[in-house]
Amino acid sequence: MTSSTIFSGVSPISLPAAATGGNSPLTLRDMLFFIRMRWLWIAATTFAFLVLAGSYVLTAEPTFVANTQLVIVPQVSGSEAQRAFAEDAFIEGQLEIAKSSDVVGGTVTALGLDTDPDFVDQTPSLQDRAKNWLMGASSEPDTASQEAAGAGPRDRQPQQQIEDGRIHDRAVATLLNMMGVRRIGSSTIIEISAAASTPQQAVDIADTLARQYIQKNIAMKANASRQYSEWLTRFVSEQQRGLAEAASALASFTSNPRDQFKLAELQSATDARRTLYENTLNQLTEAKQRITYPVSDATIVSRATLPLSKARPRSTLIIAFAAAVGLGVGFALALIRHAGDRRIVRPNQIADAGGLPFVTLLATSRTSNGHSARFLAAGTGSSTAAAYPVIPGMAELSATVVGLRRKRRVVIGIVAVNPGGGASTIACELAVLSSISGAQTLLIDAAAQKSSLSKSIAPHSSTGLVDVLDNGELIRTAALPLTPTLKFLPLGKVVAVSPAIRLSSRRTQLSFAELKKEFDAIFVDISAFSASPDANAIAPELDGVLVVTSHGHTSIDDTMHVIETLRNVGAEILGAIINHAPKRIES
Repeated sequence: MTSSTIFSGVSPISLPAAATGGNSPLTLRDMLFFIRMRWLWIAATTFAFLVLAGSYVLTAEPTFVANTQLVIVPQVSGSEAQRAFAEDAFIEGQLEIAKSSDVVGGTVTALGLDTDPDFVDQTPSLQDRAKNWLMGASSEPDTASQEAAGAGPRDRQPQQQIEDGRIHDRAVATLLNMMGVRRIGSSTIIEISAAASTPQQAVDIADTLARQYIQKNIAMKANASRQYSEWLTRFVSEQQRGLAEAASALASFTSNPRDQFKLAELQSATDARRTLYENTLNQLTEAKQRITYPVSDATIVSRATLPLSKARPRSTLIIAFAAAVGLGVGFALALIRHAGDRRIVRPNQIADAGGLPFVTLLATSRTSNGHSARFLAAGTGSSTAAAYPVIPGMAELSATVVGLRRKRRVVIGIVAVNPGGGASTIACELAVLSSISGAQTLLIDAAAQKSSLSKSIAPHSSTGLVDVLDNGELIRTAALPLTPTLKFLPLGKVVAVSPAIRLSSRRTQLSFAELKKEFDAIFVDISAFSASPDANAIAPELDGVLVVTSHGHTSIDDTMHVIETLRNVGAEILGAIINHAPKRIES
């Protein structure tokens, strides 16, 4: 940091150069600071997701699932490898049969599900609409009933049949979405599961699906046996005619045998015809028996039982998932907010950007009695600082300022970036602590825009800084002794030009050089930079300036503008103060 030429008998203070360097790696302290600063964003987002999940869990209709198990006995033959392959293919085929429209449609008809609102609801839910959209199906309600209303009496009955068929198909499609069929491991046992809004309905649907599947299996086998029987009947008729022809030829040749070899041949052919006919006739009898008494390839081994708890929605899983997503989204939003937030929340933001030797955090004071109460505490006669209610962090700042005047007497100005930054309070605190340490201290109120110190400490004073600028001898009566080591110079009545601008003209009766002969430390309260040009005018006349920002409100851009502007006019920036910091951040 370079020193500037100071007028009015004030010499510059040499400060250590600020350390410069690249971006430091992310540390655990940085992460903990981020969480402390943005925990509200994370908590609010997580809470919002949990509220949405809780609302869904509380309002969603519960779904119960029942399971029925069947064992399938495949009728296969061949080698072991062939049988294993044939069994897998056979069971896969049976799984598809169990999900066929005949089985599901039979269940819908048997249980009357085509009249159940849960299966034929005309207004699909948002979830069903999304599912239908993804599957490429239309989720719009059918308009057949509207068309039927405009049809004549002659067409009313066919239209009603069409509408009934559509309702039945809708119930079948709904049941297909609410059921499942799977093979358990590599065994020959299959499981049919059904979901419904009540436990009993889920049990009824699962058992009915199993029975309909068995009936479908029996019907398929009976139909196959019937077709086989019809073919065997035709084949038996053909064999019967062939046997009759062979027997007739044998009888004709036997009555007049001429060739013994021919006779043996006819006899052999007749016997073969008879054997084939008898075998075919036996197979026909067996086929007719299978038609009359069919046997299914599947048997129910475990009927459905009433489910003890709902299967959907899975409350614990949904809440956990919502919490995880909420945390993730909350962290993302907090990171975006943290990265784009230009407000000052950490000392290194100013220290790195402005190259300042020190930046101090001050916690929010909980004392509500004003400056008068502070001076009253300071004037109780105690020589120690223990009796004074110090703002958290102010002791460290005071020690830093005391270190600046260890070799010479100093004049320090305190200016806030924006109004309400707390510069007056900080100037008051520094003056009190300096006086407690034994230094002869003068506190000057030069904040023409808002003279809070004068209104609080000396509201009825008749003379002040404005008067001293015209007559230097008035300093002895205008400077009010508050303690044996502390005096206060109020602002006075400002007519046109502020005292700070008049001091910068070097044409006044007040000289900081003369004041420094009497006082060890002089603290000047200056109007906020954004509200008045006083800081630009008086800052070059001071030994140094402390820039005050407000935690979480003042932006780093505004602060750097103040620092660079003051440096351009020749002011020495001693450091910065982040005021109103939460205690958790200050600690």
